[in-house]
Order: sequence, then C-alpha cells, then structure tokens
Amino acid sequence: MKLSRSHGFLVIVLLSVCGLAQVHGATISCFYKGSPCFLKKMTCPDECPSTSPSDSKAKVCYVNCNSPICTPECKNKKPNCNAPGAACLDPRFIGGDGIVFYFHGKSDEHFSLVSDPHIQINARFIGLRPAGRIRDYTWIQALGVLSGSESFSIEATRAAKWDSEMDHLRFSYNGNELTVPEGTPSTWHSLNGDFKVERSASENSAAITIRGVAEISVNVVPVTKEDSLIHNYQIPSDDCFAHLEVQFRFLSLSPRVEGVLGRTYQPDFENPAKPGVAMPVVGGEDKYRTSSLLSADCAACIFSPIMHPDQKQDSMAMEYGTLECTGGATSGNGIVCRR
Repeated sequence: MKLSRSHGFLVIVLLSVCGLAQVHGATISCFYKGSPCFLKKMTCPDECPSTSPSDSKAKVCYVNCNSPICTPECKNKKPNCNAPGAACLDPRFIGGDGIVFYFHGKSDEHFSLVSDPHIQINARFIGLRPAGRIRDYTWIQALGVLSGSESFSIEATRAAKWDSEMDHLRFSYNGNELTVPEGTPSTWHSLNGDFKVERSASENSAAITIRGVAEISVNVVPVTKEDSLIHNYQIPSDDCFAHLEVQFRFLSLSPRVEGVLGRTYQPDFENPAKPGVAMPVVGGEDKYRTSSLLSADCAACIFSPIMHPDQKQDSMAMEYGTLECTGGATSGNGIVCRR
C-alpha cells in the first residue's frame, strides 16, 4: 500500500499485479493461472538478477510462463530484429515459424499484424514513393492494441532531424494520452493490471505487457542518410522518418490466429515467402487492411471485444520495493512508478 498527499487529499493506492511475472528480490514468479509455472518461485541468474534493472544496457530476467521448463533466462531490453516475432526496417518480419519475409503495405494506411479473439494488434505505415517507383517504401510508425474492452497505442513522433537524446515515443490508453516519465526504471500500469508499460531506456525504448497475452518490445530509430543512399529511399531533408523496431512474444494465441505476422503462428501455416530469394515479399494488403489504428475490421480479423482471458483471476498484491508510485489525470487512468 502506498500513502501520499495530493492537493490536500489523502490518497490510498492499492498496487495489483500488472505483469505476467514479477521479481521479489532474486526470485521471479508467474502470475498467469494457465501457466505451468503458476506461483512457482524461481531464482534469476546472476547475469540478470532483475526484471527491471536501472542500467538500460543490462539484460532482463524473464521466464517463459508457457514453458513447462520454468527456468528464468536473460534477454536484451530492446527488440532483437533477428529473432522470431520481429518487425523492423522496411518492414522485415520474422515469423513464428522463423521464416523471414517482407510486407510493404502502403504509406498512411493501417494493417493488422495480429488478430485473435483476445487481442488485435495493428500497425500504421508511413513512407514515400520516389519518382519511378511502383510501390511505397514503408516503415511501421505506430502500433494499436485492442484487448477486451481496452485500447492502447504507441507511436514514433515525427522528427525533422534525429536527436537520440530526445524522446520520440507517444502513448495512449483508452483514447487518452498517457505520460510515462523518461528515465529508467519508469513504469505505468492500468488500474486493472492488464496493461503495463516500462521504459527500457531513458528515451525511445519501451516494453509493453498485455497480461497473459503478449509482450512487446519497441525501439524508435530514424532512417539514416546511409540507409537512404544504400537503398535509394530519397529521404527528404526535413523528415528522418522516425519509426518503430518491434519484437513480439505471444503467450496465448489460438490456432486460428490471423494477421500479417499472426498467421505465421498457426500450427499448419505454410509460409508463401519464397526460400532463397533475397527479399521475399508476401501480400495480403486487402485481407489485412483496417480502417484505423484501433479498428478490428479487416477482412480476416477475428478479434472479439469480450472479457480479457485473465480478467476473472484474483488480483494479487505486488511489491515495488523502492518504486515511487503516483496516479492522476496525466497518467492516463493508471499508476506511474519510478525509483
């Protein structure tokens, strides 16, 4: 329990579970009831003793709560663009089947990356089409997430000149702009604990957890002059096309999951990407196009805005140690925590 005074009122904040797994000292547990590791106490490796290290370069302790092995491992905070679940560059995807493919979409349009009964993840594409090109060069500028009756978005803000010391991330929750203070560790979670956002670095990197469903790592990067020259992007001088590098880890997808990336997690999916091709491009624009970032109206979408799969589970208290937690209008109907 956290007691604080705000504008003369005594505020009592009850902190509930906001992630799939939380550290208590050197131990980590899974709080997802469907997990084979549910409530089992596991010790983090010495190489990564914390799930929220203050050093942005330190590795994070995590456990795959869907695996019967129940052994904590170390992972990088930022997306790994060369591992399954990644979506980086001019969008280059690595499917759940480990196969690399490209999906170009179209500039200023939205496409479903994942559509399942309990989660919908869309992407907004930005780009340009130099003279003589037959398609747009595109990058992922924003992600929109629907889970149950909740919505969340994260986007890279426009930058004329890239400055790595400036933050280019913008968040929203249920239609309201969300403030997650810069610096690490800096954490926000929704009051019901279904959504959690944690800064992975002081600026431009974050990890989003949708409890019991998915974990998303994002990083904002520009299109550099070198990239533009190599690929002939012809990037203008007043826009560096800041975009997202993304890596997903899914925890409970159904066998009929859809979406540009989601379909590669189907048990019997046959990837149309041609092996041996330097840049295997797959289609599906008409099948996966949505009307907005937070819509589930694509031709193949199967999302159903019903109760979150974990919503019935009992809330469990969590310890924040020396984290300072505050709530308020600027926090977006949730709690912001910092050391």
